[in-house]
Amino acid sequence: QVQVVESGGGLVQAGDSLRLSCKASGRSFNALAMGWFRQAPGKEREFAAAISWRGNTFYDDSVKGRFTISRDNTKNTVYLQMNSLKPEDTAVYYCATADTIATIREAKRNVWGQGTLVTVSS
Repeated sequence: QVQVVESGGGLVQAGDSLRLSCKASGRSFNALAMGWFRQAPGKEREFAAAISWRGNTFYDDSVKGRFTISRDNTKNTVYLQMNSLKPEDTAVYYCATADTIATIREAKRNVWGQGTLVTVSS
């Protein structure tokens, strides 16, 4: 059974950068698609970015051009580099994994991490 654990959240100011990490265990990382979702206060969890086992990346329009998802298969870790952060990026960020990008985006059969809080002050 695969497990994922996020880290790297915190309090930053608007315009700052932050990098989130998500380490997976329990299954061959190379075969997994990985993704990041976020849930702002009072809102539903929404897709932010995903990366296939091949390294193909996908982004929601709200983060495209500011966030970069990457993976290091030697460390079983996926990263989310967040630049030019805005107050509206404030949310709990969840790492997710599944067999395919489509499954991740569907968000019904993902394995989820516990989440890490990112707060962006204005």
